[in-house]
Parts: sequence; C-alpha cells; structure tokens
Amino acid sequence: MLIGVIADDFTGASDIANTLARGIASEGGIRTAQYAGIPDHEAPRDIDAGVISLKSRSAPVDEAVAQSLDALAWLLDQGCRQIVFKYCSTFDSTPDGNIGPVASALAGALGTKGVVVCPAFPATGRTVFQGRLFVGDRLLNESGLQNHPLTPMTDPDIRRVLASQIAGTVGHIPYPVVTEGNVRIAEEVKRCAEDADFIVVDAAVDADLLNIGAALADAPLVTGSSGIALGLPGNLISRGLARRSCFEAPAVNGPGAILAGSCSGATLGQIAHHETRHPVYPIDVPAVLSGHITADTLVSFITSHVDRAPLIYSSGRPEAVKALQESFGREAIAARLDDLFARTAQTLLQKGYRRLVVAGGETSGAVAQAIARCLGHPAMMIGAEIDPGVPVLTLGKTEPVALALKSGNFGAGNFFEKALAVMAGER
Repeated sequence: MLIGVIADDFTGASDIANTLARGIASEGGIRTAQYAGIPDHEAPRDIDAGVISLKSRSAPVDEAVAQSLDALAWLLDQGCRQIVFKYCSTFDSTPDGNIGPVASALAGALGTKGVVVCPAFPATGRTVFQGRLFVGDRLLNESGLQNHPLTPMTDPDIRRVLASQIAGTVGHIPYPVVTEGNVRIAEEVKRCAEDADFIVVDAAVDADLLNIGAALADAPLVTGSSGIALGLPGNLISRGLARRSCFEAPAVNGPGAILAGSCSGATLGQIAHHETRHPVYPIDVPAVLSGHITADTLVSFITSHVDRAPLIYSSGRPEAVKALQESFGREAIAARLDDLFARTAQTLLQKGYRRLVVAGGETSGAVAQAIARCLGHPAMMIGAEIDPGVPVLTLGKTEPVALALKSGNFGAGNFFEKALAVMAGER
C-alpha cells in the first residue's frame, strides 16, 4: 500500500476512495479499498491505496485523535508512503475541532510541518479563494451549512477557523501563486513551512488541484477534501510505483432499499422526488425514543414493498430537527437513530437484501459498520461512480453486497433510484 487515507466520516471516505480509484481520464486511478473502521488484519498486497472510514467528525476531540493515530499506525504498517487526512469539503467542525486537533496529532506523529490544508472540491461547487471557503457562489456561512445540526459553520475563513483549533500557526498560498503551476506551489509550500505549521491553499478548478497534488508528491501528510487526492494517483503512476487500476465491480442483484438520515437540502429534495414514484416511510423520532418504532417496524415496511425501491428516512427541516434536539437532546437522538438504522440494515442483510443506499454521514457510518461486522470486515472495493463523489462499494465475493454511501449534499434529484440501478449493472 502506497497511499493511506484517514477519513473522518464514511461518506467522505467513499468520496475520496472514488477519487483515487478514478484519477483523471488521461492517467487513470489506482486500485483502492475502503475499510469500515481500522482493520485487524493486513491489507491485500495488490491494493495501492487504503481508505479507513472513521466516525470521528463529531466524536469528542480526544477520541477522534486517538482513533486517527491508531489508523495512522495501521496504514504505516502496510507500507504507506503518504498519508491523507480527509475531511468534508465544507470543513465541518465545531469551534474546538476536530479537524485541527487531528491534523496536529498526525503531523506530530509524522514529524512534519507546513502541512497543506485544502478543502476545495470544484466538481461539487466548493472552492477556496483568499483563504475563504465558498459553496457555489456563496460564502460557507451563507450556504445553509450555518444551520448544520452537528457542526454549524458560521465562519468562511478557513485560516481563522483552523487557527482557533490548534496551538500552531497557519499560513496561506493565494490563488495567483496557485495559477503559476506545481513548481511554484512547491516552492511556496517550502517557504511557508519555515514559519507555518499548516498552509491553507486556494483552489478554484480541478487544474489547481492537479497542480497542488503534483507539488505534494513527496509530502508525508496532506489534508483536504476528496479533491486534494485528484492528482495523487498520477504521481505514483508516472514514477512506475503503481499501475492504472482495471478493477470492475460485479453487478449485484436482489432486493434493494434506501435508508436516509441526512437533513441537507439536497437529500430532502431527493426524498421528495423519490416519493413521487416509490413507497416512502418517514420515521417519527419521538416514537423511536419511546420504543413504538423499532427496526422490525422499518423492516416490515421495506419487505412489504420489495422490488419497489422503498425508502425510510429520519431527515427533516433544520427548524424541526432543532426543536427535537432541544426536547430530547442531540446525542440521545443521534445514538438511537444510528442504532435503529444499523439494526435495520443487519436484518435486511439476513433477509437477503444485497443493495443498500444510505444518505448522511452518521447514518452511513452506522450502516456500513453493521454490514461489515456481519461479513467479517472485508475490504470494500470501489466500483462504478453513481454521481460525482459517490461510488458503488462492493463487499464479499460469493454473495457480494453493494453499498452506496451518500454525503447529504451530493447527488442528482433521482439519485436513489439511479443508485439501485447502477448497483445492478443497469446503467
């Protein structure tokens, strides 16, 4: 294994695994596997990049740091030459972390400084200019992310947000320097590293990310969204260290279902679209907390609509979610819903369901971990891309299971039905 990725949530892990497996058209990607947590066994020898999925984004800081350092140790044991700390392209974090503390811990363990910070992902409208993060044509704090139920983002200045989370210093490479190409970027990274522990780098288009990636070919630690990995496979392929990946995931048939826990505007729109043609079940959160809605309730609904792409969801409008959190507690709701979705997924697997589409980072983590436990924690291989940033993941060989783990804001309006079709090899 040459590149090791530590991702702070499961949908983000799928996103960057997809980026590494695809690369760019002229070069191709590298053979990539995703893991549901830290493996307790060695990686297959033919894997070039391994992505460890953690649920550390909203965990207590100490716990997030400890998990990330354990992941780092495993990746280094597999021979990784470069580590990537992957976080959301909207820099989702609380004022205390966890991005800054985890990045600092990783840098300390690797003995490096001048670490690049670049959450840009132009393919999904995330760009960094003058150190500030934009979502489309709006600053981060005006994009709706200021209302995120777990990590509300109220400051678009990544330099300021990061500086508030770490004890070190933060530098900046502005856009005009980035447009001068990879050699110039590398020179500026080296210069900034003399004084700065971390360096926020502007990026507006994919070409910027490719130049940043080329400039970081020998960097022991890189941090950013999945976009930062766009140029990394080419570094290995051009040096003869890895061959272009030719993995093709098998088509997976059998019953399928959709589990949605995201509260993003995109997911709410996708649910509304899906409801016009398919059966949908909204989860009543108070009923879950009182025990009136259980995994058996949800499984009964899904199995009564087999082959009709049934969807269950706990998603809601920001104001409704906030009211529930104030009444019952954010942590209590999150824990019960995670457990509910995990138990539902396990039961569906036992009943022969082999295609599951999941929306939302926390929900995806709960479901993926539950499925991995049932199957003995195999590597999840990266298959066809459904929509930008969301691949099909396949687990197992004799009776493979297909998963799609969708970040809240990703995907087209018809994503859910499209995902099930792609898993079956129909598109």
